[in-house]
Amino acid sequence: MNCLRLLCSIGLLKKLLAACFTIHDSRLTTHVCNLKFKNPVGFGAGFDKNAKYLRELEALGFGFVEIGTVTPLPQAGNEKPRLFRLPKDKGLINRMGFNNDGVKVIAERLHQWRNRESSIVNRQSTDSRLTSHVSRLIIGGNIGKNKNTPNEEAWKDYETCFKELHPYVDYFTVNVSSPNTPGLRELQEKESLRKILMHLQMINNGKAKAKPILLKIAPDLAQEQIDDVIDLALEIKLDGLVVANTTISREGLSTHDSQLTTIGTGGLSGLPLKHRCTEIIKYISQKTNGEIPIIASGGIFTGADAKEKLDAGASLVQVWTGFIYEGPGIVKKICKNITNQLTIDN
Repeated sequence: MNCLRLLCSIGLLKKLLAACFTIHDSRLTTHVCNLKFKNPVGFGAGFDKNAKYLRELEALGFGFVEIGTVTPLPQAGNEKPRLFRLPKDKGLINRMGFNNDGVKVIAERLHQWRNRESSIVNRQSTDSRLTSHVSRLIIGGNIGKNKNTPNEEAWKDYETCFKELHPYVDYFTVNVSSPNTPGLRELQEKESLRKILMHLQMINNGKAKAKPILLKIAPDLAQEQIDDVIDLALEIKLDGLVVANTTISREGLSTHDSQLTTIGTGGLSGLPLKHRCTEIIKYISQKTNGEIPIIASGGIFTGADAKEKLDAGASLVQVWTGFIYEGPGIVKKICKNITNQLTIDN
């Protein structure tokens, strides 16, 4: 990524990279939560935690990038090593622990990004051939609580992050589903969620321009817990769901148990989550008649994987582990598959 940053610092090279990795096709344009995405393929939270690589990820063709998870105070995260590959399963196990620079530093970085973006738009506005508003990178802000904040005070952390990032991100994802912050998943209980989400909605409604608020859920939720999430989302008119975070399950892996024991705790991502995430997406979509927009995250490596999620009821998809295993061309391959399928269908 640092090498890519160096290349993208040279305007001509960035344009060449973007030309290599981006498909420009109006059929890929996707409207979700009153936002216009140039394509439905995004980068999930947890990679560009500190909003350092937006320009680079944009050059690789991503339609949107979710930064974070961001916490009010900077924190170093869990002890290293904390990220492990499972090549036999095309998976990753991580226990990063919300390592990030803190919301004030990240907000300032996003502020600078927006200023640069505005200057580019102003320069391009003199050229009628360029429609910069179509290609604008959508940025999501994934927000969480600091490790040392007790759960009963968690709503304050989410409020802090929400207020600081509100001017600079296009939508928010509330993260209460990471397995790597002790006790965090307890906030997925219905009443805890209600308190956090309704408080953020109240702040949001007081802004000149409200931003969509989504909730990221764990793939390990029981059926009744998923039903609670659906009921609450419909009740408070939540803008959408991200399905799903990493799992603590190790079922069905080809990686030897001894290696898994050596690795220890952490959230598993990648191909092992593919079917479970699709299952949850399909259930939520059918139960709500498609009323709740869904961003699919989990086990997306190919165009066929993305199509499976979209067919199940998702509006957008996010990659993460797929990017690690498939490389920088993953967005182009997925988008090409989607456009080819659209051509066949027509």
